Amino acid sequence: MTIASGMFDKSKEKKETTKKPTVMVSGGFDPVHVGHIRLILEAAKFGDVIIIANSDKWLFRKKGFVFMTFDQRKEILDAIKGVVLVDSVDDKDGTVCEAIRTHKPTYFANGGDRRKANTPEVNLCKELGVEMLWGVGGDKKSESSSDLVKKARNFDVFDEQTINQHSDR
Repeated sequence: MTIASGMFDKSKEKKETTKKPTVMVSGGFDPVHVGHIRLILEAAKFGDVIIIANSDKWLFRKKGFVFMTFDQRKEILDAIKGVVLVDSVDDKDGTVCEAIRTHKPTYFANGGDRRKANTPEVNLCKELGVEMLWGVGGDKKSESSSDLVKKARNFDVFDEQTINQHSDR
């Protein structure tokens, strides 16, 4: 019988586990696009990512349609590196404040189109000690889900120059 060094050392059982910071991002993600991916991947540099995807009802109130159901968006978002949880929220009030209260993240990350003036969760984050991160994934909004859907509805196509730039891929 071999006894490993420290096998009976009780002090090793009491190892402190340091909790990794969590970063919450939120949005409609309908459809998920490159701007969302950049936001999530950069947020992951700060900690484990919790995504709060708005409800189908919220999407319909905001845009008048739902392109992808919550379950479809959740499955895609769950597959992104760094994401530990994709959750829904009661967003009847137009915010994700309920999710912030529930999950108590270390950070609340916002993409390039969000500012203090158009982010209703600012006061709650301040109250709970949740640090706000701005311009995550870039200082400008690189894509818009609504614009992508609009292009598809109008059968907009890429111009020849754009196609030629990517013809080898």
